[in-house]
Amino acid sequence: MSHPTSEQLQQWRREFHQMPEIGWSEFVTTAKLMSMLREMGYQVLPGKAFLSQDAILGRRQQDVEQGLARAQAYGISPQLIAEMAGLTGCVAQLDTGVAGPTIAMRFDIDCVVVAESQHPQHIPAQLGFASENPGYMHACGHDGHMAIGLGVAQWLMASRSTLKGRFKLIFQPAEEGVRGAKPVAEGGILDDVDYFFSAHLGMGCPSGEIMVNPLEFLCTTKLDFRFYGAPAHAGINPQGGANALAGACHCVTQLLGIPRHGDGMTRINVGTLHAGEGRNVIPAKAELQLEVRGANQAINQYMIAQALNIGIGIAQSYGLRFEHEVMGEAVDLHNDTELIDLVSRVACNEIGLKPREGLFGGSEDATLLVKRVQDLGGKAIYFVLGSTIAAGHHEASFDIDESSLLQGVQVFTGCIRVLSGR
Repeated sequence: MSHPTSEQLQQWRREFHQMPEIGWSEFVTTAKLMSMLREMGYQVLPGKAFLSQDAILGRRQQDVEQGLARAQAYGISPQLIAEMAGLTGCVAQLDTGVAGPTIAMRFDIDCVVVAESQHPQHIPAQLGFASENPGYMHACGHDGHMAIGLGVAQWLMASRSTLKGRFKLIFQPAEEGVRGAKPVAEGGILDDVDYFFSAHLGMGCPSGEIMVNPLEFLCTTKLDFRFYGAPAHAGINPQGGANALAGACHCVTQLLGIPRHGDGMTRINVGTLHAGEGRNVIPAKAELQLEVRGANQAINQYMIAQALNIGIGIAQSYGLRFEHEVMGEAVDLHNDTELIDLVSRVACNEIGLKPREGLFGGSEDATLLVKRVQDLGGKAIYFVLGSTIAAGHHEASFDIDESSLLQGVQVFTGCIRVLSGR
């Protein structure tokens, strides 16, 4: 069966590009996906039907409420809004009715907090499909991932008489901040999966190439530290207060001095510090947003333990109350050799892409989905689709090479034909 046209994929990508939404607020995006997939003939599950609500990370009620208001203003039907029940993301399922493997694919749907460039040389601005949600932008390629996912869905439905087994297309919320994969994994939607595929556009891999086995993924944990003290007048009775800001500042310097681990790479960053009410008030509350990373789970756990020890110790020494919250997490990646070989053959022989390995060096929560499938006996892979990008990921002038969208569809569907063709 023929694939969707490049023009169709481009249209989908540009439509999603215009309405970027951050994690757990992607109600317009989810509603569009659910409607499109149902029109194709899929059984579509809303987020509440497959996400483990106990495992949700980093979901701010303010973002949810803003997303719901945006969906209402956009004209999303009240029935769809009610069906989503405050949770974003969806899964499209197809059963061919013929015994065969269960194959799952994951496509992330959220954006980043970046104000898009309005420079006339920036293609989305030049051609009129730049972000219409000020301060937010698809600056990481997830708009392209959704277009690829819809292209695979269209091909699958058209080709179902030639295929066997079952298919699950997971459109995952909240990848940024590695928040959305854990509730997908723990919700059980992957527990009967034989083969799992996920991919990312760009990431330093140019058009015409494919990174079939990205290396040096880092485990990561995103943490919020909160210190609670006591306010007091800074002139009359400073001794009556407990200074949360002072504790937080000392915490930052100690966090950045955690000894590195001799067995592998480590990272730590404190990205924000918010504290204080006024110049003459002893600060009663302070919050840090930080992340740790490690070459493997043991090293990452070492960084977490060190960071928590520091937070607890600082609180005791400054007379503060300490709280922490895990806001996101991801693990390292170990692709299955069988699928590395399959993706390489399909990409090279059928599409003409040049397969290679390469360093990833960051973190991605698809690793939790890969691990879940592998832990239950399935095979899984995460790869990088070559796409020459304008500017770096998460930058205001980011843009993808749209010709890579069709190649992405062809890689996924080529692998499906091998694994599930009758």
